[in-house]
Amino acid sequence: MTSVDVPVEAEDSGPSGYAAARLRLLQDGEARSGPPRRAALAELTDDWLAGLFGAAAAELRGVSLVAVGGYGRGELSPRSDLDLLLLHDGSAAPGAVASLADRLWYPVWDLGLDLDHSVRTPAEARKTAAEDLKVQLGLLDARHVAGDLGLTASLRTAVLADWRNQAPGRLPQLRELCEERAARQGELQFLLEPDLKEARGGLRDATALRAVAASWLADAPRAGLAEARRRLLDVRDALHLTTGRATDRLALQEQTQVAEELGLLDSDALLRQVYEAARTLSYASDVTWREVGRVLRARSARPRLRSLLGGRGGGKPAPERTPLAEGVVEQDGEVVLARTARPDRDPVLPLRAAAAAAQAGLPLSLHAVRRLATAAKPLPAPWPAEAREQLVTLLGAGPATVDVWEALEAEGLISRLLPDWERVRCRPQRNPVHTWTVDRHLVETAVRAAALTRRVGRPDLLLVAALLHDIGKGWPGDHSVAGEVIAKDVAARIGFDTDDVAVLARLVRHHLLLVETATRRDLDDPATVESVAESVGSASALELLHALTEADALATGPAAWSAWRASLVADLVARVGAVLAGDPPPQPAAAPTTAEQERLVVEAHRTGGPVLALRAQTEGADADGEEPLGVELQIAVPDQPGVLPAVAGVLALHRLTVRTAEVSILDLPDEVPADGSLLFLDWRVATEFGSLPQAARLRADLVRALDGTLDIPARLAERDAAYPRRRGAPAPPPRVTVAAAGSRRATVIEVRAQDAPGLLHRIGRALEASGVRVRSAHASTLGANAVDAFYVTGVDGEPLPARAALEVARGVEEALRG
Repeated sequence: MTSVDVPVEAEDSGPSGYAAARLRLLQDGEARSGPPRRAALAELTDDWLAGLFGAAAAELRGVSLVAVGGYGRGELSPRSDLDLLLLHDGSAAPGAVASLADRLWYPVWDLGLDLDHSVRTPAEARKTAAEDLKVQLGLLDARHVAGDLGLTASLRTAVLADWRNQAPGRLPQLRELCEERAARQGELQFLLEPDLKEARGGLRDATALRAVAASWLADAPRAGLAEARRRLLDVRDALHLTTGRATDRLALQEQTQVAEELGLLDSDALLRQVYEAARTLSYASDVTWREVGRVLRARSARPRLRSLLGGRGGGKPAPERTPLAEGVVEQDGEVVLARTARPDRDPVLPLRAAAAAAQAGLPLSLHAVRRLATAAKPLPAPWPAEAREQLVTLLGAGPATVDVWEALEAEGLISRLLPDWERVRCRPQRNPVHTWTVDRHLVETAVRAAALTRRVGRPDLLLVAALLHDIGKGWPGDHSVAGEVIAKDVAARIGFDTDDVAVLARLVRHHLLLVETATRRDLDDPATVESVAESVGSASALELLHALTEADALATGPAAWSAWRASLVADLVARVGAVLAGDPPPQPAAAPTTAEQERLVVEAHRTGGPVLALRAQTEGADADGEEPLGVELQIAVPDQPGVLPAVAGVLALHRLTVRTAEVSILDLPDEVPADGSLLFLDWRVATEFGSLPQAARLRADLVRALDGTLDIPARLAERDAAYPRRRGAPAPPPRVTVAAAGSRRATVIEVRAQDAPGLLHRIGRALEASGVRVRSAHASTLGANAVDAFYVTGVDGEPLPARAALEVARGVEEALRG
């Protein structure tokens, strides 16, 4: 092992000398980091503990100090705990052993180091290991520190023998532990704030793979494994140094400092390295556990086979091989290459094997993938028709596509087939609404699109568009614009004709068009529908874009799609489809006043205050009827300043999220004498959590907000102080713009900001202060990001002049930043 600059023996061998040498080692980041520093720290600690042991155990025999777990592997991070076993053969008096333990443990505690300790005989250690799998895993890395070397060596030999003898029963338990941990912690390669140790693909899984290898029952793929483990350990070291804490969670607020400590460009580069390492470990785990299962099944089948043969001997039976495609067969539950397969002469073989595996719902064997990666002949450009068809077949296989795609990617085949893939590979997405990295999101979108292929006339274009729709996120600027250029190049390379290339490019360019328009624009405005129809171009493209929109949203995460969003998109598609069919866009007509609206208006006129009604909207709910479109909130109130911010603020206090908001002036019934105008608000809201508040409580708070006795900003501030949100990375500042050609009937002000309680209230106050009238509002929230559109007019009911619109936008932005 590497020694430190100043050996601990050269100084005071007590705690202060060790602490000073430890501090120098950890501060000497430029000269030593990574594995050398971890090894040096372990050696420094060994020397110190050996000195303590020698001074305290001079008269004792049959005693040794053993490092286990991460310390046993010589991998001490700056704030790692010390896993120690005081081993004795039972010959010493119990009091003497206990006194020795105290003289070892207390100096460790005095330095503030975490300690996991135990005192056992070899028999007790083996018994505990047999009862506790985690103890057994720690003992597999046992390493002698001080004392009786023979005692430590005999324990190591016995523990390894026990592990190998018990492996058929222990490995399934270890696999179950790994799966339970993954279910709790999630997948390291997709988390924005991952636990480097506990998440799937983390350091715990690396330890599990070592344990499987030690069993001699199966082994993990070695390629890249040591480097992936080293990278995660380096990140944990930097995390410990920057935070000064023994933590394994890479929180958002720590990532920039950790990246700087490691000499990386930024936090995205850090996450990408972490994700790549986790992906290597996850794939190795999948392959290893599959091999463990195969070996255990084979072992259990041998006694039955011998029984069927009447105890007769004989050679091992040849495995059954079932043809799946040309050059591809199934054997032992995996897809392998046929004996006659010639990858060096068959450039389509990788895609054909992958498509066959996905369609059969079987994994590609590691040996087959590696052979394809090393021997396969490159595809010509453009691809032959069979290659394109096999790609579409692979993408259309549904959920089975994911594992096959990951196997190809692990060996570099995807980047070879699609060079542009490398830019999105393992690329993090900072918006928490996204579940996956960019590349995995693209594959998941194809999986979702596979279930929608019966809705479109060109399933091949839908699936390829799903795979490419976010490919531009690897480039600067608007990813839709960049993606359009890349999609043209990729589509031509894989053999689509000119017309299909144009359709794919259009789908990628406008893959956000439908959902953004449906949730942020007034669909009753003819300009909205005409603009979408012009961008889409044809009914067939609209059909594909509708399916792509749904697949993209479903693959993004649960917050990106709902019955409400689906209904708005379907409404927009129907309107655009009519225009593309040659029908003129419907002109908005004043909706007839309903009996409920008339009742509210009359009551508001009679009382001189607000009157409201709440009603659940269930039409268009999901297939099970479990997800309503939201709640319809109708309010009639005498026209006065401050109505919009007052209503928005009261809803925020009651934890109601605004989806859409329409504001209009209603004429009073003929029998009611008019002495002023009445505003009618027709809003769609949804509860953040819990049950819907009572209408009477909403009305009471609205009355107080309008007369000034309810201080909404103060109440919201009190709630934030009582339930502070977790501190994370700083949010980008809000941005307010005027949407170009958004409407001919109003000016569209678009607000992009960090979502927060009372955001709509603050925007409403800023718009009131600017002297404009709000005709309607369309709120869209994805994760922590709010994108709200406000249709405003002047007091004359006409759209604002360009200069005035810019002044309004600037005023709202300043108010939100203040």
